[in-house]
Amino acid sequence: MQIHDVQSGVKTYKNRKRVGRGIGSGHGKTSSKGHKGHSSRQGFKLSPLFEGGQTPLIRRIPKRGFNNGDFRKEYAEVKVSDLDRVFAAGDVVDEAALRSKGLVKGRHDHGVKILANGEITKALTVHAEKFTAAAASKIVAVGGKAVVKAD
Repeated sequence: MQIHDVQSGVKTYKNRKRVGRGIGSGHGKTSSKGHKGHSSRQGFKLSPLFEGGQTPLIRRIPKRGFNNGDFRKEYAEVKVSDLDRVFAAGDVVDEAALRSKGLVKGRHDHGVKILANGEITKALTVHAEKFTAAAASKIVAVGGKAVVKAD
C-alpha cells in the first residue's frame, strides 16, 4: 500500500437511503416502516419528548414551589430619567402621553409604574398606577406631583 492509496475507494458521504423503490432495493414494500401502527403512517413524527412509553421525565420529577403567573400584575415600567428627557417642565404625564411619546408600547393591563432610575430636573405632574418610593420622592423633590391613580 502506498500513501496515495489510503483514501481510494472510501466515500466521503453515504448515499441517501432510497425507500419504497421495489423489492430489489432492500427497502421496498413497507419502506422500512414495518407493518401497521401509527409509525407506519404518512405524516407521523415522533415527539422529541417521547420516551418509548416510559414515564416522561417531566412527570417523574416532583413539582416544587409556587407560580403566580395567572394572577401576576404586569406594569409598563418607565424611568424618571426618560420622563425628564421627553417631557417639558410643567407637563401632565399620564399613560396616554407616555404612549404618544413612545415610552409605553404594547398591552399592559395594570397600567404604568414609575421607577427611580436616573435623575429628574423638571417639575412634572405624573399620573400612574404605581410609583417606587424613591421615584415619588425624586418627583416631589423637584417640585412635581406624583399622583397615584385608583384601580
